[in-house]
Amino acid sequence: MTKKHLAEQIKLIINAEHWDPFQVLGMHILDGEEEKIAVRAFIPEAEDAWVIDEISDKPFQMNKINKAGFFESIIDKKKVFPYRLRIKSHEGKILEFYDPYSFLPVLTEFDLHLIGEGTHYKNYEKLGAHVMEINGKRGVHFAVWAPNARSVSVIGDFNKWDGRRHQMRVLGSSGIWELFIPGLEEEVLYKFQIKSRFKKQIMEKADPYAFYFELRPKSASIVYNINKYKWNDKEWMKMRSRKNWLESPVSIYEVHLGSWMRVPEEGNRFLTYRETA
Repeated sequence: MTKKHLAEQIKLIINAEHWDPFQVLGMHILDGEEEKIAVRAFIPEAEDAWVIDEISDKPFQMNKINKAGFFESIIDKKKVFPYRLRIKSHEGKILEFYDPYSFLPVLTEFDLHLIGEGTHYKNYEKLGAHVMEINGKRGVHFAVWAPNARSVSVIGDFNKWDGRRHQMRVLGSSGIWELFIPGLEEEVLYKFQIKSRFKKQIMEKADPYAFYFELRPKSASIVYNINKYKWNDKEWMKMRSRKNWLESPVSIYEVHLGSWMRVPEEGNRFLTYRETA
């Protein structure tokens, strides 16, 4: 990568406009360089930064090559190695974390194919926010379908709602964007910041595949591990298994609960599902 090309890539990162930040961030073997590896990171909250070799625990100083907080370290090694990042914040705090841009894509080509043709009947297992472990690192994987986006970022309390910090990559021509953020846990608030390819619109959107949300008027999505939910419908499921649902009568009701009656004596709150039924 030439200096001019790198400068262009850095500009895209700083402006949160990169469609594939993995092209520049993370660890890369340098073209035309023998036994040289570059590690790059955009950490605007850092005063100083280091790459820590996970095997030897040896630190490598990173240079701030852009005042916005873009760091790079050129390391005399010919093979990539596991690492974590250490920073000294502007307030003097020392923090260590794993680099989101050191992980391979989670979604497979088969996933993308099925989602693209509309025949993936468990989209909710692939899109949205899912707590998982990758290479021994626990975190949250985010994925969203935004085919008309120029760039997409995950924003939340964990990055001060800064769309520059956790920019996602688009997977081929699928229109699906994804990013695994190690270190995140449940109950984290988040949204997707989407920059449109049209009219340069910038939008903050809740996750359509989220399992949990803030209560109105707030609108952020909340990371939630639905696999730990304990269902209490054993008897109903047993009864359902004895029915031939193809030949049973069915009644379908539709109502917009948001426009239904409220409870004025209790702050004009909405009715619960049980009260409505």
